Amino acid sequence: MISSFLQEFLANALREDIGSGDHTSLSCIPKDAIKTAELKIKEDGVLAGIEAAKFIFSYIDKSIEFEQFSFDSDAVKVGDIAFRIRGNAHSILKAERLALNIMQRMSGIATNTARYVAKVQHTHAVVLDTRKTTPGFRWFEKEAVRIGGGTNHRFGLFDMIMLKDNHIDYAGGIGAAITKANRYLKENNLTLKIEIECRNFNELETILKVGGIQRIMLDNFSVTDTRKAVEIINSRYEIESSGGITLDTIAGYAECGVDFISVGALTHHVKSLDMSLKAV
Repeated sequence: MISSFLQEFLANALREDIGSGDHTSLSCIPKDAIKTAELKIKEDGVLAGIEAAKFIFSYIDKSIEFEQFSFDSDAVKVGDIAFRIRGNAHSILKAERLALNIMQRMSGIATNTARYVAKVQHTHAVVLDTRKTTPGFRWFEKEAVRIGGGTNHRFGLFDMIMLKDNHIDYAGGIGAAITKANRYLKENNLTLKIEIECRNFNELETILKVGGIQRIMLDNFSVTDTRKAVEIINSRYEIESSGGITLDTIAGYAECGVDFISVGALTHHVKSLDMSLKAV
């Protein structure tokens, strides 16, 4: 689960937090003190990040004992104990804030995602995240979406070609953008999917004439226009709805028959889930 990239992230995060030393703990707690702490849930939601927390405590001090009572994707409620740890007090306190920051943020995202997924479960639409993530923290946020029942869209700029409005304008139009993208893939022996953003029915007509793509993103279409576009596309390509879709409107878009619905708010407009690590 934890790649070398994430190990580097944790090293940087701990360097940022600890600096020259945890002088608070050094000043008042014996260096060899062995203590116990529990992670207490203070708000109902979906738990995410417990595997990351387990890694963090081990990364700080491999001798810390980690007793787990809940798992990623579990529904948790106020008063639940997610895990109990026992080990060197200084090590526990060094890891505490980083583990909490990650778990609270991830659990908030997972909880938010689960709400969106529940709204479309009567359809075949898949809820996607976006690249609207916190720089350097993307892996955690996209993992939280997955834990909450959503699906990860492309991770970055490298695993899909997505021709958005600026790409189309800079390339010289829809036809030029699609032609150049396919030529690039062939010349570089790549098998990436091509998705193109569509802003209106005139662009949709052009896209359907040109072809050469796998998915059409209907950007900021109304529910009524989305239903009409789905009929026009007629299953020739995958269809994704995007742009300003909320918890209140997502079901309407899903019921139009789209395959995917991308929601930036899954990761960029979310409240962390309340929890705390308390000494026993």
